[in-house]
Amino acid sequence: MMTFVKSKTWPNQKWRWLLPILLVSLFVTTLIWLPLQAQKMETNERQEQLIADTLWVEQAIQFQFLRNDDLLRQIGAEIGTKKLVPLAALDRFNSILKSNHEIQRIDLFANNNAIITSTSGYPLPNTDNLFPKRAHISAGNSIPPVNIDQKTRCMQPLLDQNKKNTYLLSCQIPLVSDRQYAGSIIVTYYLSGILEEMVPWWFAQDNEISLIDLDEKVYAKRAAGGSSKNVYTHNRPLDLPNVTLILRTNSNKSEPKLLSNLLVLSVILLSFGLIWSLLALWRDINRRLAAEDALRQQVAFRTAMENSLITGLRARDMEGRLTYVNPAFCKMVEHPAEDIVGRLPPMPYWAPEAFEEYRHRFTQLLAGTVPSEGFETIYQRASGERFPVLIYESRLVDENGVQTGWMSSILDISELKRAQELTRQQQEMLHASARLATMGEIASILAHELNQPLAAISSYTTGAINLLQSSQENNQDNPQTNSTTPDQTPLQSLLLSALEKANAQAQRAGHIIHSVHDFVKKRESSREPVSIAALLQSVMPLVELQAQASYVNIQYTIAEPLPMVQADRILLEQVILNLTRNAIEAMEHSPPERSILRIVARTEHGNDKQDVSTTDVTNHVTSHSTNHSTNHVTPGHYIAVEVIDQGHGISAEVAAQLFSPFFSTKPSGMGMGLKICRTAIEFHGGVLSHHDNPAGGTIFRFLLPI
Repeated sequence: MMTFVKSKTWPNQKWRWLLPILLVSLFVTTLIWLPLQAQKMETNERQEQLIADTLWVEQAIQFQFLRNDDLLRQIGAEIGTKKLVPLAALDRFNSILKSNHEIQRIDLFANNNAIITSTSGYPLPNTDNLFPKRAHISAGNSIPPVNIDQKTRCMQPLLDQNKKNTYLLSCQIPLVSDRQYAGSIIVTYYLSGILEEMVPWWFAQDNEISLIDLDEKVYAKRAAGGSSKNVYTHNRPLDLPNVTLILRTNSNKSEPKLLSNLLVLSVILLSFGLIWSLLALWRDINRRLAAEDALRQQVAFRTAMENSLITGLRARDMEGRLTYVNPAFCKMVEHPAEDIVGRLPPMPYWAPEAFEEYRHRFTQLLAGTVPSEGFETIYQRASGERFPVLIYESRLVDENGVQTGWMSSILDISELKRAQELTRQQQEMLHASARLATMGEIASILAHELNQPLAAISSYTTGAINLLQSSQENNQDNPQTNSTTPDQTPLQSLLLSALEKANAQAQRAGHIIHSVHDFVKKRESSREPVSIAALLQSVMPLVELQAQASYVNIQYTIAEPLPMVQADRILLEQVILNLTRNAIEAMEHSPPERSILRIVARTEHGNDKQDVSTTDVTNHVTSHSTNHSTNHVTPGHYIAVEVIDQGHGISAEVAAQLFSPFFSTKPSGMGMGLKICRTAIEFHGGVLSHHDNPAGGTIFRFLLPI
């Protein structure tokens, strides 16, 4: 066992640790500042890029507006110089619509605001309300008046009556011919079309673009790449005549990640790895010390546990070599561990007469056949003593699931065998006691039945003797009669002698039978105060041994406290053993969940008995008073003992003869067990009865007066 000694901590060691910690802390602080600074720079870069892109888009929209304005002014000039008729102008307008999808319609108006031609089938709203009237230019003036305005004007966006949530922007381009106001061209734009057609797709993919006014009212919006994040935004005024619209761009990009730079991330990970390795090294040292301490405790605990076991344990490898034994096994076979660990078969604890059995079982183990249940065999101690053992085998597997050997649990069942032998002897003694009780019952019956014929024989012989004696006296008084029958006197003497001898033998037989009857009846002298609870507890080991062979579970309930009864302990033990043995035999073929024997003892009163009333007890005992003159029951308090099984039950035909002498349902039964039980209970002034168990089976119940 290795011993670890903690090294002494010198005062300057903390300074050796402090400098690396300060350097690492400075390094970590720098690494944290660098990503933050990189994040800030990336945020500014993205914002500047968004502003530049928004300016570019705004200029592209302005350029498209100016281009459309110039194109329409050129057409208006051609109309003013009569080079283009209205019908041809309509074709030019339709051509413009095909190439510019952001334009909804184009209308040509005269100088009195009367529509000349239009690309749409429905009229515009009242243009007088939309645009102010233009001043006319005098024919004789070569310079236009000051108040004549030739610039394009736009009106506030209006909601399209034909499309929901669609706003239109109308712009008026004045037409001047010979310095006079000749009319106007009104071009109407879809505000949403301006965003769809004039904003590049790549810009719309990364940003949400919208047209709003000064009051933040949204007229059009385009979000091809999804909703915006409200992180990077920019507003750019859209310079249109007489109308103030704002082009808002809102990027759908989120804030840059803190560790977006792969190089910085790698350095940080390496730094954290260095710190972690230092911490892991310190933790590993502490864990190693803790694990070694826990291992020492586990070894001590395992040693104490193995020393306290009475079950022998042994481990063998795939070749049968012993690799481990516990102290209980060494004590069992009387061989020290160093003498048997590492040995191959044959083992020193094998009994010579069982070598073939050992080799056969070992061959089965090598073949992979492990018995699911334990098996019995014989081992030999170092002293040569043989003893029976019960062995359970189990496979040993490693962490990969590969079998490496076998583990065996070995029980010394010598005491169990002795207990079983003692139980067998006690059962034989009980059977002998039952036979003796049966013979006593038979002797009592014979004494009762033979008393009368013996008395009659004695009476008849006495009468015959009296008659012969009277005849002899008469012959002596009358000589004449005596002389006539000279041979009668010797014959009468012989007959009288024979009758006297027969009478004497009959009286002798009567005295013998009376003595046997008195001996059978003399049980009162053996009564003593008996505790039913102590009686049941003393007889329970014998009952449990009977139940083990039939795999029957026993449950007993004793109501405490129970008063004493005047009883013969031996007779009551015989009754309980007979009843429990019958119950166990009745459940031999029952399933395990029903193989339960219950014994209940409690105090009952004359008004709470369930199946045998006080009157029944009194009448039953009174009816048997001829056999036991001392039996009498006073209604009152009783001790009730019930033996409850869940076996096959008792049919009505069998129940009618259940307590009859020499009636048995068993092939080898004498038919006297229940008769003896009833006689013993009645001898104590009680009653034995039975009834069906509601859960299946039978309940035998006897009452003893307190």
